[in-house]
Amino acid sequence: MDIILLGAPGAGKGTQAKVLEEHTGLVHVASGDLFRAALRQGTELGMLAKSYMDRGSLVPDEVVIRMIIERISQPDCVEGVLFDGFPRTSDQARALERELSTQQRKIDYVLYLRVPEDVLLRRIAGRQTCKTCGSTYNVYYFPSKRPDTCDECGGRLYQRSDDTMETARHRLEVYFAQTMPLIEYYREQGSLLEIDGQREISLVTDAMIQALSRAGSRSSR
Repeated sequence: MDIILLGAPGAGKGTQAKVLEEHTGLVHVASGDLFRAALRQGTELGMLAKSYMDRGSLVPDEVVIRMIIERISQPDCVEGVLFDGFPRTSDQARALERELSTQQRKIDYVLYLRVPEDVLLRRIAGRQTCKTCGSTYNVYYFPSKRPDTCDECGGRLYQRSDDTMETARHRLEVYFAQTMPLIEYYREQGSLLEIDGQREISLVTDAMIQALSRAGSRSSR
């Protein structure tokens, strides 16, 4: 089974993907993780991707597609993948379909986390991460007890360069302009499952699992 987790920046895809990975047994393939790994390794693709991410722009399709295809061609992805952050454009969706078809596979379901834009802005621009232990906070929703200080280890909290309010607005503008057409694309295919993504994390998780269960029951009839 191959599933896409779709949603705007700040919708909570990464958090929910980890839970779904455990629930479904699918391999979690996140475009952002691939970019960061390539950057740590100092690859040409990694540096190129960062130049776009820092501006809040979408990384060009040819760069993203090369990374994704290389990853899903590995042996651990044979039984299925949970795609997180990909595809983001119709061209990427078609490229993914072509690659999966060569393996006699297809996208079974697309989970769309629907979150209002004002909530997305606060989620993105309020994010902070501990430099020492990696714990995450949000100045609007779950701030640390002491400003800029991690509750867990006392480490310094920092904000990613692409998480400022200005960059957040631009990222959402880019998303809604270029990625939202995917919603209609997958809806027309009958694979779209819409989830209210502004509720508590556990409730969103339950809703996704229930939606997949219902969809699976219908398809097996």
